[in-house]
Amino acid sequence: MSLIKSISGIRGTIGGKVNDNLTPLDVVKFASAFGTWLQNNKNKKDLTLIIGRDARISGLMVNSLVTATLQGLGINVIDLGLSTTPTVEIMVPELKADGGIILTASHNPKQWNALKLLNEKGEFISGENGAEVLKLAEDEDFNYAEVDDLGKYETREDAFDIHIQQILDLPMVDVEAIKAKKYKVVLDAVNSTGGIAIPMLLEKLGCETVKLYCDPTGHFPHNPEPLKEHLGDICELVIKERADVGIVVDPDVDRLALIDEKGEMFGEEYTLVAVADYLLKNKNGAAISNLSSSRALRDVAKKHNSEYFASAVGEVNVVNLMKEKNAVIGGEGNGGIIYPELHYGRDSLVGVALFLTHLAKENKTVSDLRAGYPAYFMGKKKIELTPEIDVDAILTKMEKEYQNEEVSTVDGVKIDFENNWVHLRKSNTEPIIRIYTEAFSQQEADDLGDKMIDKIKSLI
Repeated sequence: MSLIKSISGIRGTIGGKVNDNLTPLDVVKFASAFGTWLQNNKNKKDLTLIIGRDARISGLMVNSLVTATLQGLGINVIDLGLSTTPTVEIMVPELKADGGIILTASHNPKQWNALKLLNEKGEFISGENGAEVLKLAEDEDFNYAEVDDLGKYETREDAFDIHIQQILDLPMVDVEAIKAKKYKVVLDAVNSTGGIAIPMLLEKLGCETVKLYCDPTGHFPHNPEPLKEHLGDICELVIKERADVGIVVDPDVDRLALIDEKGEMFGEEYTLVAVADYLLKNKNGAAISNLSSSRALRDVAKKHNSEYFASAVGEVNVVNLMKEKNAVIGGEGNGGIIYPELHYGRDSLVGVALFLTHLAKENKTVSDLRAGYPAYFMGKKKIELTPEIDVDAILTKMEKEYQNEEVSTVDGVKIDFENNWVHLRKSNTEPIIRIYTEAFSQQEADDLGDKMIDKIKSLI
């Protein structure tokens, strides 16, 4: 069991001892810190926060604690109830709120929950702001409101409608083209809030939806991370139903995985690649992903005479670089689509609408669409080191060793060879170097990882 405090929020397992897990006391302390930080940084008395949660079993309990704490500080709360991460992100500016809290542990198993913190733009707070919130939590420097100044509480039931309408209104979403195809879609929403939101969107797009694990009970029927080894059920159901496509989302609906009509994975990395292909075909501009994402995005950008840039790993870093480069599209290789025309956050709903538009306009099956992209394979390895070894010094040596190649030190060390790449990152929590590779075959990707492990050992 553990409690992880980071600049992007606090997450942990429910139950157990204070400071070791996400207990009620930890929830209250952290909600107090965020509310206090907002009060210290806003030159106005009447603050409003938007709250939304995924369908986790602990969600209602955590929601009650957070809501009451904020009201205790004199902050008004608008509670969206069962929601998605992108929906909360959209509703913060929509309702002119001062910030938001999303109660979700994303793709973590059911015993986890988390508080994710948003600024007034509905974007994750910066690292600097997050550090200030953590300091306030540590100091417990809170001043609660008098009885006449307690915050007000209200609920909203129209958030999904607003979110979906904003997607349908996007010029690059061709509702009529999708409707004409009458797609049959199988959806696995891992018994969380995607089971409410995605069918609402698909109905507006004229699709027939076959639901699998769409009851928002929080009892996840499989590991909620949308990886191939967890998705056997939907792959079988797509074939059985003779569906055109399978859609998989994680509990808070910010990651989108796709399955072709043959029941084969489209590849999480290729969700972003396909959407970028469609958008860059119609508008020149930059595409952004992080350093550990597939090279296929760079290839697609090049095909459309557009630029590609890579950020450090982490959604906040991707968003910052997207803003700097005024990017058309960005995201992460885990199926996270960030479309700035809508908002700067990973959003599976807009990803579905853009992907289906692309599919309809190309007039291809999902498998044919996937066959049109470069085939890359990824490897993930790690090397465990003894605590006394200086990991930074090792990475500096690796950078020097490969100085004749294309090397980036934005986040660890990434070495781009002609036909493959390797990304070396140190863990923040243990003496480990994580080794990500990509190549034209799985064997080649794995061999490159082993070669790097041997090289690191020789430098120690």
